[in-house]
Formats: sequence, C-alpha cells, structure tokens
Amino acid sequence: MSNPIARWLDTDVGHSFKTSPVAMVAAAIALICAFAAAFAPWIAPHNPFDLATLELGDARLPPAWSDEGTIKYPLGTDDQGRDILSALMYGARISLVVGVISVVLSVVIGVGLGLIAGFLGGWIDGLLMRLCDVMLSFPPILIALLIAGVGRALFPNAQESLAFGVLILAITLTGWVQYARTVRGTTLVERNKEYVQAARVTGVAPLRIMVKHVLPNVMGPVLVLATIQVATAIITEATLSFLGVGAPPTSPSLGTLIRIGNDYLFSGEWWITVFPGLMLIIIALSVNLLGDWLRDALNPKLR
Repeated sequence: MSNPIARWLDTDVGHSFKTSPVAMVAAAIALICAFAAAFAPWIAPHNPFDLATLELGDARLPPAWSDEGTIKYPLGTDDQGRDILSALMYGARISLVVGVISVVLSVVIGVGLGLIAGFLGGWIDGLLMRLCDVMLSFPPILIALLIAGVGRALFPNAQESLAFGVLILAITLTGWVQYARTVRGTTLVERNKEYVQAARVTGVAPLRIMVKHVLPNVMGPVLVLATIQVATAIITEATLSFLGVGAPPTSPSLGTLIRIGNDYLFSGEWWITVFPGLMLIIIALSVNLLGDWLRDALNPKLR
C-alpha cells in the first residue's frame, strides 16, 4: 500500500499544492506554530502557569538577556517575569484551541441548519434565514460581553473556566451564520439535480438524501470558509482577550500579552507587545494563505 500523503500529492489538489510555493511555505509555518502550541509543555523553556518558578525580579527583562553568559530569556519577559518565548507557545495553544473548537461548532450548527433550510424550503427556510439576519446584527464583542455578564452573575466562582467558555460561545454564535447561508445557497441548487430527484422517486428518506447525497456536494465551499474562519476566530479571540472579556490575565493568551505590553509600550518595553503581535500576524496570515490556496484548488474555473 502506498503512502497516503504520496497518493494525495498525485491528485489535482495535491499537484496544485506542490506547484504553489506560497501554499507550501504557509503550510510549513502553520505546522510549526501548531507543533509548538501542541507540545508547549515539553519544548517550552519555562512554564508560565507555574507561579512557583516566576520571579518578579526578572520582570520586564529585554530580549537576549543573559545570566552568567547564558541567554536565559531570548525574547525577554513580561511584567510578571514570564518568559515571552514560552508564553507565546502557550498563548498560541490557547488561541488555536479556542479558534478550532469555535469553528468546528460553527460548521456543525451552520451546515445542519443550512441543509435544512435549503432542502426543505418554505416557512422553515424563511424562519432560519431571518434568524441569520438577527445574528448578523450582533457582533462577537457584544455577545461576549452579554454572556460574560450573565455567566459571572450565575457562576461567580468559575471565572477562569467561564472565560474560555465565553470565548468559544461568542465566536460560535456569530460564526455559524456564514456556513448556513453558504450551504443553503448550494443546497438550493443541488436539490433540483437529477441524482436527488432519483433518490426521492426511489423512496429514500429526506434526511438520508441530505446526509448521504447533498452534504458531500456542499462541503467544498465549507472547507474553504472554515480554513479562513480559523484565522478570523483566532483574531477575534485575541481581540476579546485584549479587551478583558476573553482569557483571564493569568493565562498567557496572545491577546492578554498584547494588552499587558500595551501598558509598557511607551516605557521602552516594546517586546511584550511586539512579539505576541507578530505571532498573531504569522498564524493568521499563514492560515489565510492556505485558505486562499484551497479556494483556488477546489475551484476548477480558477486554475
């Protein structure tokens, strides 16, 4: 049996990937960031969550600071004495986990509702599309503030665990709409094709038609949109954390690091903000470039 990666590279999409230097570089950068985030507890020089190892005397040290000739903090430290390099690995982990989970939940909700709206039509379609219009009028920041306020009132002793739930729920509630509209439009086209009509004539149940016949043919645009939305979700998480609605200050999320560094930016401690900001840009840009390549690779008219 041949290697699955080799078989994939022989397909049209794989050939498009091999002939696109931008896609290969973006994939390499995204994999490096994902690897560093996934294995942060094992490869990070320090553990920013271990308060016993933090020393306030090491706070706000500049990059490449050395101790007895050995570089101890390559990217410097923040106001709590946390190593910026280690904090970036753990921060990327938080951002990627929140971004991926929220996108997966958005895909599940949006694809399901979009299939139902496009396939059944009628008043169900109208009701779900009006729900989409209502959700589009609420930005993630407003929803996050609302959920955070209600959650803190109901669960005052669960601030840290509540914070990540607020992030995921806020991004999910505003992210599923695009998938629902995309799938609904594609389903409206697919439901009138011959293979769907043949399945109906043979007595196949509507649910089975949607799942087995229509769903595989509408997943192409969804995959492209999901790839791009991962970058959007990561940026949204960083924005909410920067505003104090997302990850708690004790968690080294990229957004919280940028917010902390913003207080010391004009004092000369630029590294606390610059390095997390660069990490956020690199992750979002690499994922967006992969999304652009995937869109072109899955659309024959663009090749």
